[in-house]
Amino acid sequence: MTFEEKPEGNGSLVDENQLYLGEKHQAKEKPIANGKAKLSARQEANAKCDLPRKSLHTYIWQEVQRHNQETDQWLVINRKVYDVTGWADRHPGGRQVLNHYAGEDATDVFRAMHPDPDIVRLYLKPLLIGELAPEEPNQERNKNAQGSFLQHDMGHLSIFKKSKWNHLMQTFVMAHLKGLSAKWWNNRHFQHHVKTNIYPKDPDIDVGPLFVIGELQPVKYGKKKIKYIDYEKQHLYFCTVGAALLMPVYFNLDSILVMYRSRDWEDIAWVSSFYIRYFITFGPFYGIFGTMVLIYLVKLLESPWIAYVTQMSHTAMKMSKEENRDWFSTQVLATCNVEQSLFNDWFTGHLNFQIEHHLFPTMPRHNYHKVAPLVKSLCAKHGLQYVNKPILKAFGDILRALKKSAALWMDAYYRHPETCCKCA
Repeated sequence: MTFEEKPEGNGSLVDENQLYLGEKHQAKEKPIANGKAKLSARQEANAKCDLPRKSLHTYIWQEVQRHNQETDQWLVINRKVYDVTGWADRHPGGRQVLNHYAGEDATDVFRAMHPDPDIVRLYLKPLLIGELAPEEPNQERNKNAQGSFLQHDMGHLSIFKKSKWNHLMQTFVMAHLKGLSAKWWNNRHFQHHVKTNIYPKDPDIDVGPLFVIGELQPVKYGKKKIKYIDYEKQHLYFCTVGAALLMPVYFNLDSILVMYRSRDWEDIAWVSSFYIRYFITFGPFYGIFGTMVLIYLVKLLESPWIAYVTQMSHTAMKMSKEENRDWFSTQVLATCNVEQSLFNDWFTGHLNFQIEHHLFPTMPRHNYHKVAPLVKSLCAKHGLQYVNKPILKAFGDILRALKKSAALWMDAYYRHPETCCKCA
């Protein structure tokens, strides 16, 4: 017996009550100077929803999977087929997230990443082009069959949601308090969440040429004779130079580069407020150069903490190319938890519950411990390994994983003397 989600109502993503509320809300808008009501983005979506709809075209999975290019992106949510090609550049989570799921079923990740799906569905409806044929399964035929079980069971665990002010607070903390682009971080982090440890779609594991991690990247670099750094020593320079320079050098330069390329003036203004605040506060005492050194030192102190807390849950876990597994299994296999304690919860900011963080990315962190026993029992029910480590072992596993990857690189590099860069 399998659990499948039935389409809601008559198959429409927005029911009549929602449309009525939208019209009612629009009626309350105050007229502007020219006498016309100023439509919000949500009201525009409502207006589009009122357009007469023709009978939906039906597709088989083979047709959907052909539309998996950056210039031609279809995806499936709740058995409905959407053409998101034109919407990708306006997607708040970045176009890469949509591109990573082009030609695939995105139902589970859609639910996980959108705390208020009713509003999002208003924007989805103009993109609707059809639905899966009745004889087609919910997910791609080559996707793990247990996905339908997990999709059903996980739905019962979605019991907590973030505050509606979370986005503003996140922007304030990331840009104003830390001096990094909030949109840069979101676009990067969303990709990490939707394709965790999938090379090269997860930017957190695409760390060449500084490191080679996992099992695939070291062999690839070794066979192509790629040696930017002595990877045999990468576990040593990670815990010395690498972890220390992650925040003050790599993250800062990457954030600035993304803001410059996108000409995102809002983000630039927020990040500028970080530096203005520092120079107003400390400039009179330390001068311009001294204040810049202070900023660097603060980020230098923070950097090892960020590096170890984020990498302890992923570096030693499964890394692979796209296997098109169900989303739940992918998240569990690519993440691990660190044992709960008062210190661990405080030190990691509740990110010791990394499995729950990935399954429920919109859940407030302090609620992870409430849902963890349910997730653990669900993993046991479906035969998925639920990894929970002591914190020191998790830290040590980072270095052990780097040494293991380095050994794979050395074996491929020195055992293939006939291979050269021209063979790449």
